[in-house]
Amino acid sequence: MDFLTVLGLAAATITTISFLPQMFKTWQTKSAKDVSLVTLMTFISGVFLWLIYGIYLQSLPIILANAITLIFNLIILWLKIKYR
Repeated sequence: MDFLTVLGLAAATITTISFLPQMFKTWQTKSAKDVSLVTLMTFISGVFLWLIYGIYLQSLPIILANAITLIFNLIILWLKIKYR
């Protein structure tokens, strides 16, 4: 792997894991009142578009980061709806 791919994967990893604390806190407290539904839906839409873009470019860092981020945020959305 070249340097830019490693750099992209590192950035993708850090950005993606940044959503884990919110996901676990929502799960543990069974409360998502402080999570903005509009912000979450807007972010999910953007991540989905980034995923499509990454697939089009065949860019592993973009695909992995956005696929995993999409999953994490869909879980947060599910928790937001469940614990309304």
